[in-house]
Amino acid sequence: MTGRTDQAPEGAQDQGAAAPNVAFTALLEDSAEDLYEEAPCGYLSTLMDGTIAKINTTLLEWLGLAREDVAGRMRFTDLLTVGGKLYHETHFAPLLQMNGEVGGIALDIKTADGQRIPVLVTSKVKTSHDGQPMLVRTTVFDARDRRAYETELLRARQAAEEARRQAEADRERLQEALAVLQRSLLPAELPTVPGLEASSYYHTASPDLLGGDFYDLFPLGGDRWAFFLGDVCGKGPRAAAVTSLTRYTLRAAALHDPDPVAVLTTLNTVLHERYHSVAPRYCTAVFGVLHPGNDHVSVHLAAGGHPSALIQRADNTAHYLPTPGGMLIGVLPQARFTSARTRLFPGDTLLLYTDGLTEARTGSERELYGEDALRAFAAEQPATGPRSLITALSGLLAGFGDGLDDDTALLALGVPAPPPASPVEDLKS
Repeated sequence: MTGRTDQAPEGAQDQGAAAPNVAFTALLEDSAEDLYEEAPCGYLSTLMDGTIAKINTTLLEWLGLAREDVAGRMRFTDLLTVGGKLYHETHFAPLLQMNGEVGGIALDIKTADGQRIPVLVTSKVKTSHDGQPMLVRTTVFDARDRRAYETELLRARQAAEEARRQAEADRERLQEALAVLQRSLLPAELPTVPGLEASSYYHTASPDLLGGDFYDLFPLGGDRWAFFLGDVCGKGPRAAAVTSLTRYTLRAAALHDPDPVAVLTTLNTVLHERYHSVAPRYCTAVFGVLHPGNDHVSVHLAAGGHPSALIQRADNTAHYLPTPGGMLIGVLPQARFTSARTRLFPGDTLLLYTDGLTEARTGSERELYGEDALRAFAAEQPATGPRSLITALSGLLAGFGDGLDDDTALLALGVPAPPPASPVEDLKS
């Protein structure tokens, strides 16, 4: 067989060609005039003086005007609002004259009943064969949906800005409240102790969080004074509650039995009984008793899980007062605490601190500052008393920058050094 078996039946090709012909005929259903008049946007042509020569039905319906009242009787600027006229005269018309066309300019046209419609206007100058301007063809797009969107976007932006301002105000109020609460967990000022100088400092790592560091200095009666410094695990309101309970427990326990180990044992019992059945809460602390003597102050202290106290001596040396083996306070029903004794002579300073200081990150390698660096720093400072040492340490903390990410409490107690002898006294001697 020589004929092809895959040929279409007779007449099938004509039927297939009919479909595009039908679609093409549908496109030609409207005349060019109909397309112009019923277009989804407004069209108009104006003479060079702005007189409207032709305008389509769409734009007339938007304006609510009759063709005979517009064509040949009104100028394009007569369709604009006062603000639109001003913009047309100062910007639109000069740009059109200079460039021959202007596209996408936002204006407002006014309707017969006084309403305004936001539109986007595009105009182009039609020229003759010799390049002379003949008329201006203008297309007007309804921008009411766009204006509504922009209005809603502006409203949302304003609402977001107001929410941001409100959030900033709320944050400031929260920080103020937290600062007040933080101060309530610390003594407003240290008391004056005869024969002793005391100084303290508290560095807040974040103003948005309550820290758990605490300290205090208070009389026991007679010539004895108690002091403590510690750090509650965690931050925020729960840590603050533990801090408050810890401070008042230490004060009450010290008035009952001021022995440092006994005081920390009482605190361990209170915290364990209060929190072991819910969320475990614990702290580290140093508690001690000061007993001034004739030429010195005796110090008896105990520590539970806390860094050892540092002593800066009058001879510009510094060393730690070890309290090894002291356990975290509140973790176990029975805990062991380590005590130590020392004496402070004129010019000596006892420094208590929380681990935010020694765990600060330093240098490009972000290494821990550490206890050795702290001891060396204290030895380098003039042995001129607690206030001087605290001032130097506060500067050190500030120098850590973002490497200091934990709250830090400092408490320094010392015996003032005698004032240097005057030349007259040296002669008398």
